[in-house]
Amino acid sequence: MPSPSNGEEQDYQSALHEGWLPIREIARRTGVNAVTLRAWERRYGLLVPKRTPKGHRLYSEAHVVRVQQILAWIARGVAVSQVKGLLDDQRPAAVPSDTPWQGIHQEMMDAIGRLASRILDEAYNRAASLYPPRVLLDQLLWPLLRELERLSQATDDGRLQQVFFQSWLRSKLGARIYHSQHSLRGAPLVLLNLDETPMNVSLWLCAWLISATDCPVEVVEWSIPAANLDRLVEQLDPRALILCRDSRPDSELRRQLQTFANRHARPCLTLGALGESLTADAAPARSPGEAFDRLQSAGLLRQDRHA
Repeated sequence: MPSPSNGEEQDYQSALHEGWLPIREIARRTGVNAVTLRAWERRYGLLVPKRTPKGHRLYSEAHVVRVQQILAWIARGVAVSQVKGLLDDQRPAAVPSDTPWQGIHQEMMDAIGRLASRILDEAYNRAASLYPPRVLLDQLLWPLLRELERLSQATDDGRLQQVFFQSWLRSKLGARIYHSQHSLRGAPLVLLNLDETPMNVSLWLCAWLISATDCPVEVVEWSIPAANLDRLVEQLDPRALILCRDSRPDSELRRQLQTFANRHARPCLTLGALGESLTADAAPARSPGEAFDRLQSAGLLRQDRHA
């Protein structure tokens, strides 16, 4: 692509100086990535950004509010295709009964039952093009995981389906995290798996949510001895740590983790069955979404953190 002329660049910078926001900034502030914002604009007319002569999208504070309103309706189960009418009515409305999630959920469960990874990919990708990660977690992935957990306890076939889906999900999330991380700089947020088995679903879901905010992430998938945690902190210099464990720790592991947390002046949040917080400034989280919300509220996901 040809580079913009000096005049075009000056116009763009002038618009930013006047308070207009580039798409990367509205994505950072709302948690909705640029691909989804453009899809909402093109397919449903939910956003109408200002355009520079070269076609760069620029957004105002009113657009930020608009995206937050869209997210509020989506969080109530409304299909993105129905949101514009609700917003344009400018009056309270009941949530439509024909929400999209039941159909997407059933389509993915059918694909899982057939062990059909390509069909599973296609169904998920359609949803991911329209909905941000936090919504996908609450409305789709977490309910799927809970249903598969129930099935796995009932039948051998249910266990097979659970293993198939978790393997697919690990590959999917790992690829997304990798592609979002390769150009990021700054202190990472480190997620540690403290279970003996490597596939901790909550860890990967939490890492995926964090990476979608352009916050650097390091995932330590295999459990390491508590004595090695000091070395890890020394090398990675993380902005914060998330300790993930699905099974309850014994008293010795808890003592070692508490000693470790007391030695380092970094937030250390626990996720899963570890129980109470290890530090006063980071409460325990029961789910990936709750962990993400706590990190966001604490300002730990800002790109400039320890840059």
